[in-house]
Order: sequence, then C-alpha cells, then structure tokens
Amino acid sequence: MFSLRAEGISKRFQYEWVFKKLDLHLNLGESLAITGGNGSGKSTLIKTLTGAIPLTEGKLEITNNGKLIPEDDWFNFVTISAPYLELPEEFTLQELLEFHFKFKRPYRGLEPEKILDKIYLREQRDKQIAQFSSGMKQRVKLGLSIFSDVPMVFLDEPTSNLDKKGIKWYQKMTSEFLNDRIVFVASNDEREYTFCKQTIKLEDYK
Repeated sequence: MFSLRAEGISKRFQYEWVFKKLDLHLNLGESLAITGGNGSGKSTLIKTLTGAIPLTEGKLEITNNGKLIPEDDWFNFVTISAPYLELPEEFTLQELLEFHFKFKRPYRGLEPEKILDKIYLREQRDKQIAQFSSGMKQRVKLGLSIFSDVPMVFLDEPTSNLDKKGIKWYQKMTSEFLNDRIVFVASNDEREYTFCKQTIKLEDYK
C-alpha cells in the first residue's frame, strides 16, 4: 500500500507561521481538499508535501508497501498542476507530450494520441504552447498530471482559466481517472473538490 503520512508538520517564513502542527495520513484511493482564504498557505502546503520546499518542523514520510521512499525520489511518484508552474512555450504540444512521457509512464497505457483527444487539443498538436490560450494551457497542465501513471496527484487551483465547459471536463476527468490514487486539491471553489472525501481549512492550523 502506498501512503503519505505527515506528523506535526509546520512551515514558517521568517517570523510568520504559514501552518502549524498539521497531521495527515492518506492511502491510495483517498483524497483531500485543502481550503482557506487567499494567502492562507494552500500552495505552500502543496509545495512542502511534494518536497519542493522544506518543512520547518514535523515529519513527512511517503512509503510504498511499508518501505520508506527517500525524499530525493519523491518526484518519481507525484505530478502537480499549479498556476505557478510554467509550460515550456517553445515546444509544440506534440513535442511536450513526447518530452513529458520520457520521464513518466502514461496512465492505463494511454498513448499521447489518446491524450490529445482527452484534452480536446488534437488539432493543436503542431502549434507552439506559446500560442495557446490560458484555458488551453490549463487543460495541458491538468492532462499531464492526470494522465501520468503516478500514485499521488496534486492539483492547485485546477480550474483557473477554465470556462464552464472546461470545468465540466475537469470534473469528468477527475471522476474517471483519480479514484485509485492519493489526490490533493488546493482550492476555494467547491466545484474543484466535490470528489474529495476529506477537507481541511488552513486557518485552523495557524
């Protein structure tokens, strides 16, 4: 069983605590919504859980069948979609998919051709990412995260820049492809985390 366990984790920038004494334990098939007002630290928590930035206090462990995974290897087991992560805009969409899946296996054997259909961008495959609208870029980010064969998926403000049709697409994709993984959603919009079985509010951990 793949699991993430956090015990008393805290993060401080200089003299300000972003969150304190937070405990989490999630196994495959479980999901958590991280809620809170703007600036409450949702993205910071995501970054600490993925190992992108260090904790100030506490213990964070990721295990697979009871075996501890070294922090340097965490990136092999996670994907993240977030507003602050940029796509390489000089790539065409086809080049980006081919590049990404050199490092991650496609989920359920989905070939890049099928992924193009899933994100409704087949006709844009030879266009540079720089020419994409913000909504198209968001679908690409989500597609790379959701359609990678990893046990943990982190989604930070996942429907930002998506219209109503795009939001329905996101909800359909999360329903179909994220049921057997550990999923974290950082959001203020309930439409983005209706599938999450657990919810925390970061203001409760100040």
